[in-house]
Amino acid sequence: MDTLMQQVINEIKKNIKGKDEVITKVLCAMLAGGHVLLEDIPGVGKTTLAVSVSEAMSLTYKRVQFTPDVMPSDITGFSMFNPQTRAFEYHPGAAMCNLLLADEINRTSPKTQSALLQVMEEGRVTVDGNTYYIPKPFFVIATQNPFGSAGTQRLPESQMDRFMIRLSVGYPSHDSSVDILKSDMPFNQISAVLDNERFIAMQETVANLHVDEAVYDFIVNIAEASRDNEYISLGVSPRGTKALLRMAKAHAFMNGKDYVGMDDVVANIPTVLSHRIVLNSKAKAKEIDVDSVLRSIWNSVRVAKITQ
Repeated sequence: MDTLMQQVINEIKKNIKGKDEVITKVLCAMLAGGHVLLEDIPGVGKTTLAVSVSEAMSLTYKRVQFTPDVMPSDITGFSMFNPQTRAFEYHPGAAMCNLLLADEINRTSPKTQSALLQVMEEGRVTVDGNTYYIPKPFFVIATQNPFGSAGTQRLPESQMDRFMIRLSVGYPSHDSSVDILKSDMPFNQISAVLDNERFIAMQETVANLHVDEAVYDFIVNIAEASRDNEYISLGVSPRGTKALLRMAKAHAFMNGKDYVGMDDVVANIPTVLSHRIVLNSKAKAKEIDVDSVLRSIWNSVRVAKITQ
């Protein structure tokens, strides 16, 4: 693994116990320039993870609790009249940072969610006809409670598709739970390992990794197979194929490779594609889940040989 990124992981592990794979996936998404959706029950360390990542990577961090009364202007900012200068002045919203934690995103109004999506997609906000650019790098880590919890609503497929990966932190193991109890402070001291300039350079390296034609074909074949599957009503979009490729590049970089292999693609299929697929009534009647459908798809897709 890349030495610097391993140092970042080691710092984050001071506060996040027994979740190395989750930490690695989050960092891969950030290297790929994507956003993360954490779908889980309250109290398993989602906020702690976001804070720890921001500290280890020298990122400015803000958090918004997405209750029903949060307004779009809370995210984008707003203009206020200054009687001294007799002019309207822009007051930045929560999005003006490097890492935004959108806590319980599925509890707020669709209008506020839409404002967040503009920031995620375009890296800028528009207020009163003026455009303001978000600092780089910029990432959103959004959390949502399981659908059916008090005050929640289901996110539309178009919004889910904007997140590069969806993860579940899950309960810690027994030994990790004991380590958490032994900690006297909510957060251990984390040292900054990376700065923005160095991380952006890493992102450029990831983006320029070599990809063989066979890998491109493999990813497209998976997407096409999802659109023709008997258990799927909504398959993988072109945005989904791009997300899978970018995550595969980041995965290869994290493992010290200068090219993308088939294993890098397969390792990221569940977290990148599971929230982009909608199963039909036939799958639900047979109690078939998304992961098993995806597994059958990538096992059935023909894999061409990579030419080095």
